[in-house]
Parts: sequence; structure tokens; C-alpha cells
Amino acid sequence: MTGAAVEAHQETFGGAPEGVWAAPGRVNLIGEHTDYNEGFVMPLALPHTTTATVSRRADRLLRLHSRDMPGGQVELRLDELRPRSVAGWAAYPAGVAWALQQAGHELTGADVSFSSNVPVGAGLSSSAALEVVTALAFSDLQGLGLPAERLARLSQVAENDFVGMPCGILDQMASACCDAGHVLYLDTRDLHRRQVPFAMALEGLRLLVVDTRVKHSHADGAYAERRAQCEAGARALGVGYLRDVPFEGLDEALARLGDPVVRRRVRHIVTENRRVERVIELLDAGRAREIGPILTEGHASLRDDFEVSCPELDLVVATATGGGLAGVLGARMTGGGFGGSAIVLVEESAAETVGKAIGDAFAAAGHAAPRIFEAIPSAGAQRLAG
Repeated sequence: MTGAAVEAHQETFGGAPEGVWAAPGRVNLIGEHTDYNEGFVMPLALPHTTTATVSRRADRLLRLHSRDMPGGQVELRLDELRPRSVAGWAAYPAGVAWALQQAGHELTGADVSFSSNVPVGAGLSSSAALEVVTALAFSDLQGLGLPAERLARLSQVAENDFVGMPCGILDQMASACCDAGHVLYLDTRDLHRRQVPFAMALEGLRLLVVDTRVKHSHADGAYAERRAQCEAGARALGVGYLRDVPFEGLDEALARLGDPVVRRRVRHIVTENRRVERVIELLDAGRAREIGPILTEGHASLRDDFEVSCPELDLVVATATGGGLAGVLGARMTGGGFGGSAIVLVEESAAETVGKAIGDAFAAAGHAAPRIFEAIPSAGAQRLAG
């Protein structure tokens, strides 16, 4: 991979790179849409990564090339970067360069060639991987020495303020900070985090990712709408964020909300934070199999209260947990929703059977075949060479 990346960079830009960096996509075990409510999340990094092969320039020109995205090479001037000024995939690395400069860091320019095997549009944070790998490469090459948490924050600024997507910090922190063999327990309020061992293979378990290969057209606008509804709920309850609504006082809080839609959104966030706490308690106690029903419960909440599921995601969960398949422990959609991926926690012996049943269900429903693979907890962003 590294040798091919170096060769591709030389062919594209005509010179040897100074280094190769990689940042992973992620899958979220539990804690969906809680990050922009300052709640709790539990992502793990995937083995799928975006690599950046980089050489510095002295003329403040940014040349970006991707082997996997349309549009060929993009050339930008660092002095001319403005929010919403770059379209397509290049907006994410350009946004990182802009965010670094806004934070007072000096950049001189760079030639960057990207390659990725993180599925795009699958809800597995391909955009965060692109942002974080760019941030790490620029930090190293410019001698900035930025810690992983800071790289994640700047990457979020790029996506929020430059690209215009009002995401929380979950994706960027997962890509920057996860450890191999662990799930990341993260408090998004203060970014306190803990690496929790999640060696599923040693326990005879598998976590399957089912990429439905669909993304419904209203996803981006609906994401912003959900965030606005959560903010409206917090205002109505007199708290800064829904993180501050205690689970024990949920019924009382819901009774104070007149808007039934906002009521459902609040119920999801508060109960989802509690689900994260329940999962971490079980993992700490060595009872990983018992988290399955909590995952399934979380899907029902995302489907009914937060209304971000879709027929394809519901089909995955219904097929896996409908009662006819042995060895299934739990399943839920993961990511922002309206398409993308679901996860299924299964006994190792049942993984192949479950995958086939889901594929058969998709075929019977007339859907394109899903992509199914195992989620192996992997390392966060790192320098590979140079």
C-alpha cells in the first residue's frame, strides 16, 4: 500500500513525497446523534483507511489528487480559501487547510495524493478520515506537533464551518484517537475518553457491518433539522444541551414539551445516552454478549423517536433479530441514518449464516446486494512512512 501510494504520487506530481499518512473510517457501536448534544458515544476505528501521500510546496499552492474520487486534480491557493468555496471531495482537505490557518498555523503549500478504501456514503465516516489524515500530515510536515484531540477539533471545524455540515465530534475523534482492539468511550462535552478492550474474536463474537449501499437524498438536510430540533428541546427545558436532562427525570421533562416531534427527539437522546452507559457497564464487567439487546433497542429508538432509519436499514435489523436466526445477539443502524450501514452482533459460528440471510432478504425485496464485512477494531490516524 505504501509503495503504491509513493509511486502514484510520483506519477501525479513528478517528485518524491516526504511521507505517507493514514486515517481510518469508523463504525459506532452505540451513541447515535448524541455527540452534538454533548453526550456519550462509543465508536471503533475500522481497518479501512484513507491515505495521504504528501510533499511540501513553498508557493502556497495546494494541489490535491484522488485516485478514488471524480474530478481529477484540484488546485487551490491557500490565500483564497473561503467557506463554501470548494465543491466535492476536495472541500474536506481544503477545509482542514483553512481551519489550520484560521487557528494561526502557517502553511506553505503542498502536493497531496489521496487513496481510500473507506466506503463512501456508507455512514462509516469517509469524510472524517479524509479530514483527519490531512490534518495529521500537515501537522507533521509543518512541525506543528498537534495532539490527536486537536487534530479532531480542527477537522470538525473544517466540516462545520468550511464544508457546511453541522456534525458533532464523534467521527473525527474516532478517526484520530481509537486504539486497535478497543472501542472508544468518549464524553463529547470535555473529550474525556477511555479505551475499552473489545476483543470480540477472543470471545467467539463477530460484529458485522452491513453496508446497504443506499443513501437517501434528504439525508443532509434532515441531519441539520434533527440538530435544530434537539436544540429547540434543550431551550424548552432550560438546559444548554440535552446531555443535561437526567434519565431519571425524563418523563417529567417530556411532559413539559408541547411539540410531539421535539418530544420524540429528546426521548431518543436521553435514552441513547443511558444506553451508552449500560453498554460500558457490561463491557467493563466482561459481559459483551449482553449488549446485543441494547443495540436492538437503540435501533428502535432511532427508527421511531429520531426517525432517521430507512426501509433497507430496518430490513437488516428485522432479518437479523426476527427470531428465525440462531446466534444473533443484536443489531442496529449506525451513523447518521437515511441509508448507510447497520451493525449486527453475532456468535462467530453464525456469521456466515446471518450474512447470507440478510443478502437473501435484500434480493427478495428487490434491493441491490449489500456489502457485508467484519468490523475489526483498528488503530487511529498514524504516519506510515517518511
